Amino acid sequence: MTLPDLQQAEPIPATARAEIDALLTSADLFRYTAAKDAPVTLLEQEFAAMMGSAYALAVSSCSAALFLSLKALDLPENAKVLIPGFTFAAVPSAIIHAGCQPVLCEVGADYRIDMADFADRLPGVDAVIVSHMRGHTSDMDAIMALCDAAGTPVIEDAAHSLGTLWQGRRIGTIGKVGCFSFQSYKMINAGEGGILITDDPDLVARAVIMSGAYEHNWKKHAVLEAAFARWQNKVPLYNLRMSNLAAAVVRPQLPELPRRVASGLRNHNYVAARLRESDFVEVPCPLRGEVRAPDSIQFNLPDLTDAQVRAFADSATGAGIKVQVFGQSTDNARAFWNWEFLKDVPDLPRTRAMLMRACDVRLPVQLTKDQLDAVCEVLLGALAQVSAAHAA
Repeated sequence: MTLPDLQQAEPIPATARAEIDALLTSADLFRYTAAKDAPVTLLEQEFAAMMGSAYALAVSSCSAALFLSLKALDLPENAKVLIPGFTFAAVPSAIIHAGCQPVLCEVGADYRIDMADFADRLPGVDAVIVSHMRGHTSDMDAIMALCDAAGTPVIEDAAHSLGTLWQGRRIGTIGKVGCFSFQSYKMINAGEGGILITDDPDLVARAVIMSGAYEHNWKKHAVLEAAFARWQNKVPLYNLRMSNLAAAVVRPQLPELPRRVASGLRNHNYVAARLRESDFVEVPCPLRGEVRAPDSIQFNLPDLTDAQVRAFADSATGAGIKVQVFGQSTDNARAFWNWEFLKDVPDLPRTRAMLMRACDVRLPVQLTKDQLDAVCEVLLGALAQVSAAHAA
């Protein structure tokens, strides 16, 4: 049985090579050198059109997109930003970078925001970042109803959710701003990179200038000039631009997205069905109206002890399939109690309990059925070992 490399991404499409070679020959890697139609500019136009949004701004990372979104909202000093307790450390880090304070809320065993706790913590909050962590969508109808009633802007951290639909709408287009990642473990891979989308011309004008559109480079962005002119020299320049080389890597992958989404969902559902053969495995189902775009699978082992969960992960990893248990590491960046850079880490017992039992396995979209079966055999074999010990 040959096991696949679960860290391996799909090859970059061959169509990218000609443009990359031309860029290397010209050495024209800076997005603002050309008067128009630079690769980054074209990427922004194509991505906005694909998502059905008015504006897009390509930047150096999704973290940069989150940071610029917060700054572009022009929040008060030390503004409070509500986030789920299950997210990546980059999210509270971006909040701190923006001069704001993270406020954490509970997340349930299905990896989604606990709406009762969210509602309790929303009063007094200045903004919300909804992290669709590992592509699991929280109840966006309920979230937007609460936030709209409170006048609280919502940023969607859609780093893991490019291609996901909620009630027929694209994730990232529901809040005021949507932020996406092009890091290597995402649906579209540039190694590093990110992009934000919005329909608000004034917000994107501020974000464009702060991203590093110094002097009059903002004129190379398709936004109302009046929106830019009022912010010229009024906001800092943080220089978080994307290079033409990264954009040249991303653009040929956009047409591949529908196929990758379909393959990822097929792979996820196949592995989920096989894992459910074990009485010890709980794979949360999508919410009604949620159509996911996964490139990994998460499942819970609610009836096992901490030691048994560790034994399962160690056994599977030793057999060649890396299993990450979010809460069982002193340095996992997705366990909120490891965020020691926060002044006050709250006690979130429901989130903590979930993270101690939640397992994470990558499922690159290019895996074949035989490769998926090989992955499942390792996982089910490791579960059988632990379940035998559990019965004894």
